[in-house]
Amino acid sequence: MRVLVTGGSGYVGSHAVRALHRAGHEPIILDNLSTGHRRLSTGFTLVEGDIADERKLAPLLEGVDAVLHFAALAYVGESVAEPRKYIRNNVECAIKLLDAVLASRVRIFVLSSTCAVYGVPAELPIRESSPREPINPYGATKLFLEQVLAAYAGAYGLRYAALRYFNAAGAHPDGSIGEIHRPETHLIPLALKAALGAAPPLRVFGSRLNTPDGSCIRDFVHVADLASAHVLALEYLQAGGPSTTLNLGTGQGASVAEVLAMVKSVSGREVPHELAEARPGDPPALIADPSLSRKVLGWEARYGLREIVSSAWEWERKLQNSDWLREAEMAGHPGI
Repeated sequence: MRVLVTGGSGYVGSHAVRALHRAGHEPIILDNLSTGHRRLSTGFTLVEGDIADERKLAPLLEGVDAVLHFAALAYVGESVAEPRKYIRNNVECAIKLLDAVLASRVRIFVLSSTCAVYGVPAELPIRESSPREPINPYGATKLFLEQVLAAYAGAYGLRYAALRYFNAAGAHPDGSIGEIHRPETHLIPLALKAALGAAPPLRVFGSRLNTPDGSCIRDFVHVADLASAHVLALEYLQAGGPSTTLNLGTGQGASVAEVLAMVKSVSGREVPHELAEARPGDPPALIADPSLSRKVLGWEARYGLREIVSSAWEWERKLQNSDWLREAEMAGHPGI
């Protein structure tokens, strides 16, 4: 299949592009490079443009069979401070993309969604049927887009898969690509940067939470596993499978303290850190029930926390010793 990958120059999208290629599909990347990186698209067709540009979308969609949609803003804190920005990008622009899809012959759509749609969970592990009560605009925009997809599927014959990630982490197993954000907000790269002395001490939010060691627990899922799930979802829909919404997680939680211990085990370095108060509304624990993904797609995570941290450590060392960061800072934006 020929597949349009919006946001294919970003973190998860670039891994999905490689997984598509490896599976025999032809990815075509559409990215405005506002948060993506040109180098992550090396070797693939990259069209610079915005998902709301209907004139650019029309000819692209005429030449593809499906869409994988990763293009979205994804900083929770920023979404609270600038909700209009998130509603415009994650909802308004995404609906323009969907309308362009409906105007074409494409009827297969895979959405990069998030566990942020659940908010503070009432139960663990979290099932797809668990209450969806997002506590920030980022989660709310993703949930709204899921609802738009459901409405379009019922009215227009669109078939979709909405994939709710838990905590994406790690780097490509071959070391070619990995996580590079400006600013970086994810725990594992921040811990690795602190261990390397390339960033200030890590701030650990919460040490007296209702968890076994008092720190937050999250379900970390390797980015390569997320990428493989998108390929499986695409092929499931191609084979005629009905629309579906699925959790992507390992079903296992790791606390912040356990992550820091794993960083030390992998790198041989302590992670300088300081304790801070828990952030309001930050759930003490988020753990997926991935059983439906296993049933529907035959998917399950292959990599555990050690593989996640090991791959991220190799990537972070490569990043610190390359010119990527310098070029990003000189450009004034992350689209390098």
